[in-house]
Amino acid sequence: MIPVPVLSPRLSSLWLGLVTPIYARVGRELVDGLRNETIVRDRSASDLFSIRPLASTHALKRALTNEDRDFAETRWCGAFSSLGKTQSWGGEKFGRRIVDSRSVLVPCPPAIAFRPIERLGGETGWYSGNVLWRIRGLLDLLFGGAGMRRGRLHPGRLFAGETVDFWRVEEIQRDHLLRLAAEMRLPGRAWLQFEVEQDGSGSMIRQTAIFDPVGVLGQLYWYFLYPVHQLVFVGMLRGIVRAMGNRV
Repeated sequence: MIPVPVLSPRLSSLWLGLVTPIYARVGRELVDGLRNETIVRDRSASDLFSIRPLASTHALKRALTNEDRDFAETRWCGAFSSLGKTQSWGGEKFGRRIVDSRSVLVPCPPAIAFRPIERLGGETGWYSGNVLWRIRGLLDLLFGGAGMRRGRLHPGRLFAGETVDFWRVEEIQRDHLLRLAAEMRLPGRAWLQFEVEQDGSGSMIRQTAIFDPVGVLGQLYWYFLYPVHQLVFVGMLRGIVRAMGNRV
């Protein structure tokens, strides 16, 4: 351990929060803990107590799995309704994740509203900015990713675990929910989710993009490309409505 005269635990925790996905308050506790000896030389505790510590890798994987599960169970139709305000530029922060969401009301039942959503990708395309999607796929190939070449297995039906271009179907509840997890090269993790809810005699479609940035590069990536994402995602939602024979 090397003493640093300038950086206090508080400043160090803020730096950790800037360059990693860790919350600053968690980073401060981690930095504070560095002053304590962590090498176990006395193993008597393992004889006295039945509790067995987890390896750090196992503990981190389990924590991330639990966090992802809780986040995946969020219904953004309800979450954004409870905000009671217009979404700010760049999306809303939920913990370290950035959520960009929009919705549209269509005069048809969920079963019909969901059909063009389930046809996304492959030969159908993404209803908007298909040239931009192809450029993104080429960039992904250049950086060692899968690009857009994987397509999809069936033009009209999706199942959990299938690929859709450079996305993977993480969950599908037919006529209600589709969540795609990004598998392109990114400085973070990304999801694209669609929810369809009955609303009177029609349906409410909510499209939500979720990004979990890694460090400064992830933050810069999201905010630099946010205007492009707005153009593409807004156009996609309008294209979904047009595919049903309606207009936003």
